[in-house]
Amino acid sequence: MIDAALQVTRVEPPSGWAELRLREVAEHRELAAFLIWRDIKVRYKQTAFGIAWAVIQPVSSMILFTVVFGRLAQLPSEGAPYPLFTFAALLPWQVFSASLVGSANSVVGSAGLLTKVYFPRLIVPLAASLATLADFLVSFVVLIGLLAWYRVAPTPAILALPLFLAIALATSLGAGLWFAALNVKYRDVQYVLPFVTQLWLFASPVAYSATLIHSPLGRAIYALNPMTGVIQGFRWALLGAPAPGLLLAPSLLVAAALLVSGLFFFKRMEDTFADVI
Repeated sequence: MIDAALQVTRVEPPSGWAELRLREVAEHRELAAFLIWRDIKVRYKQTAFGIAWAVIQPVSSMILFTVVFGRLAQLPSEGAPYPLFTFAALLPWQVFSASLVGSANSVVGSAGLLTKVYFPRLIVPLAASLATLADFLVSFVVLIGLLAWYRVAPTPAILALPLFLAIALATSLGAGLWFAALNVKYRDVQYVLPFVTQLWLFASPVAYSATLIHSPLGRAIYALNPMTGVIQGFRWALLGAPAPGLLLAPSLLVAAALLVSGLFFFKRMEDTFADVI
């Protein structure tokens, strides 16, 4: 005789826009750490060069930009050697673009996991975004070597780098959450994303200086791109370039708006993931 009562727990996604359940995400931090480690290993699994790709990609882009924009176009580099000028910008850009693409494709890529067990779905794009920090650390070591080679000493403003890095990650995660939720229903997103990142690259001061825009109205509009303040901030902190100044406030506001709206949109749509995937 079975005298024990059976207790059934039913897990339902939030029905409104108000619940983000961020505390629940924090309670699953061990799962988040596991997924971050998984994403790092998968990225370089069965590759001939492994983690060296974290160096090859920005260095090859630096050489290309130096030849095309530094030597041929002779764009100004704010008094810094052009290879350093562009590498200091490629450092946050690589984190941003990798985080954006990784978080946007994370939900579809984890379809098997999402349909079998319950956990906060937000962990998946969050882990994909944070996994890019491994590449950043490797590339940062290369930057230190370049600074030593060109005998450029970082300014005390280098202490502000975590702030600019956080803005880049917030921007990429916010946009990535929008794309991740849309990618589940519309697989066209995976084809649109490369165009978005390419356009965003040329709309950001990676190969050129933001100081080339002299019009106050033009600078105000340009500052709506959060990566403008981030890249100018990296150059200021590492190379002593002009401070981001008024570029930083719009970058912070847009990054915050992207992140908050992305969180709510993702949470609103996550109840359909298991059915659509």
